[in-house]
Amino acid sequence: MLKVSNLEVSYGAIKAIKDISFEVKDGQIATLIGANGAGKTTTLRTISGLNRVSSGHIFFKDTNITNMEPHRIVNLGISHVPEGRRIFATLTVMENLELAAWTIKDKNVKSERYDLVFSIFPRLKERFKQLAGTLSGGEQQMLSVARALMTGGSLMLLDEPSMGLSPILVDEIFDVIQKINKQGTTILLVEQNARKALEVADYAYVLEVGTIALQGSARELKEDQRVKEAYLGA
Repeated sequence: MLKVSNLEVSYGAIKAIKDISFEVKDGQIATLIGANGAGKTTTLRTISGLNRVSSGHIFFKDTNITNMEPHRIVNLGISHVPEGRRIFATLTVMENLELAAWTIKDKNVKSERYDLVFSIFPRLKERFKQLAGTLSGGEQQMLSVARALMTGGSLMLLDEPSMGLSPILVDEIFDVIQKINKQGTTILLVEQNARKALEVADYAYVLEVGTIALQGSARELKEDQRVKEAYLGA
């Protein structure tokens, strides 16, 4: 579904991403793990068009999306849940969702999307008139994911969904990620909590200082001694 080939991304003279290649297969949960500053967020931002590619290519369903405008990438079927949630705090829950659905012209499709979102996130339905900025941290993260679901994309980029959440809410968010995947959405997950990421993912890549140091099935990497020592606290 997604193929990244020889990707390089720079901030001025600094190379943040150094010639990485990877792919995400249809129906998978793939994860990028690594330390802060490894290039995980930059990779997601580049896929969704927010950062420019210095060299290399990004293909989505055989379409070259390298340096394509972000709104066109969304229309092709890629949604992005950014680090830090980035909800519209002064708008209600419903208004946040409506903004995500602005390109949907068919009222029946839009209604189906709302039904899907509220079936996964019943708390958001209870709070649909509430200002998003007054939600708890966990509810704001749910809204951020729900907003991405409203676009109807087939690939979701998830950046640090568990950041700042209590252990109970972390488990809840990862349950939601698996539920969304089982309903047909392919997921590329960036997550500081490597243990949880490897528990839910099918395939994993380890980023170190802008390069892919290791890759393999999530189960294999979870048992890899290097991964245990560096990321799993073993």
